[in-house]
Amino acid sequence: MADTALSGSGTTADDDPPLQTAVWRLRSRACWTDAAALLEPHATGDPAAAIQRTALLTERCLYTGEGWTDAEDALRGAEALARTDDERGGAACERGHLAYASTLLGVRDRADEASVALSRAAALLAPAAPGRPLLDFRRGLIAQYIADSPQSARAAYRRAHAGAAARGDELLLSFTWRHLASLALQEGELAEARHGFAESLRIREELGYLVGTAPALISLAEAEPEPEAARLRAEAGRLFRLLGGVPTWLAPHIGVPGPRPAAAT
Repeated sequence: MADTALSGSGTTADDDPPLQTAVWRLRSRACWTDAAALLEPHATGDPAAAIQRTALLTERCLYTGEGWTDAEDALRGAEALARTDDERGGAACERGHLAYASTLLGVRDRADEASVALSRAAALLAPAAPGRPLLDFRRGLIAQYIADSPQSARAAYRRAHAGAAARGDELLLSFTWRHLASLALQEGELAEARHGFAESLRIREELGYLVGTAPALISLAEAEPEPEAARLRAEAGRLFRLLGGVPTWLAPHIGVPGPRPAAAT
């Protein structure tokens, strides 16, 4: 897991700190509040922990549509602690992501705030900074789902993909594979889409990123013929119910009534 960006390659390696291993296991099972609580004692004085805690609570918002006040409070705390350019850039990246989530889910239109915050992060983070690949990915999300600019989104995702590969950030690679595949699917490139979705699913299963596995299954189902597509949807439904109906926006894809925004995770 990236220390401040919460993109992550999973934190189950033998040399991972016990705290990060515990946070990862809770996060991967949709227990964001519990994971954030583990970080809370550290987040009062450690900018990296404060940014990571903000990212956890923002991910909770994106997957459940709840917890906005907690995420905003955590974000303000992280911004207050930030001192270096990397820390300020990381906090700005989280502000942009929270504003993006609010806009995507129709809570409040904060598209301008999201773009400004991510631009500020880009100005603060050096090209080789650890948080740069995640920033590029999030700029791709804005381009794809807010600005409706697939070309800009593809360029941003490719930068993020290259950066994640160079840093060994497997979880971020699962996101970049998935979103590059979604663009390919929109253009009718089924083989390319199928490959990208399959890679995303493989990584998430290997990492044990349970909360992200159902969306990956649904995405792959969109590129597969029947009866394989039906099998994938059924497995996604099983995981969805196992996690208590998370992510909430996935419900209509598996036959459960509910909101259906863009599947941007």
